[in-house]
This record gives sequence, structure tokens and C-alpha cells, in this order.
Amino acid sequence: MLNQQYFEPPKDAISQPERKWGDEEKQKLLEGIEKYGIGHFREISDNLLPEWSGNDLRMKAIRVMGRQNLQLYKDWRGNSDAVKREYERNKDIGLRFGTWKGGALVYDDDGHVLRAIEESNQTSPP
Repeated sequence: MLNQQYFEPPKDAISQPERKWGDEEKQKLLEGIEKYGIGHFREISDNLLPEWSGNDLRMKAIRVMGRQNLQLYKDWRGNSDAVKREYERNKDIGLRFGTWKGGALVYDDDGHVLRAIEESNQTSPP
């Protein structure tokens, strides 16, 4: 039988205040993407959203951009309209190949998604 007390926080642990992600935080993330670019989540955290870590913001950016892998967006900067266009582009590709999972485009093992992204970037770069 498992000792359930093992999973409880220590009695002297300091509880963290509950954080809420809302429209104001999303707007600041979008401002950070426009100013610093994708991949610069530490700078966004330090300057705009200090209560959120760089990794927290990377995870939020995955949802905002609609793509699980942000590598092809490294250093990409765009305003909120450009981010919305990228989200819709990623969603369209994901729905076409059945790889839209949990609000984000995920890659497939056969490389169809990557080819579709590359083709889409050739006709209309991000």
C-alpha cells in the first residue's frame, strides 16, 4: 500500500500564490513575441511577465501559435494579427492531416506535416 503522506508537501513548505492566465497576460505575451521574438521567453518573462517562467511562457506560446514545435519560428516576430494568421495556418494543416491535438499542430512520423509547413512557408512566409 502506498504511503499517501509521501506525496503531500512538507509542513514547512511555502505555498505559492495562485496564478491566473487571462487576457492581460496573453496580451503581454503577444507584445513580447512582437518585441523579442519566439524563443526569447526568458526576456519576455524578465521584462513583461515576471511571475511566469520562461518555460511557462514557451508552453503558452505553443497554444498561442498553435504549433507544438516552435523551432521553425526561432527569432520570428509578429504582431497579434500575424500570430492569429499563423495559428489559423497551423490549425488548417493540423486538421488536414489529423494532427491537430490539444490546440496545437503536432508533427507526424511520415513527414507530411513538415512538408505542408515548408510548402505553406514558400507561398506565404510567416
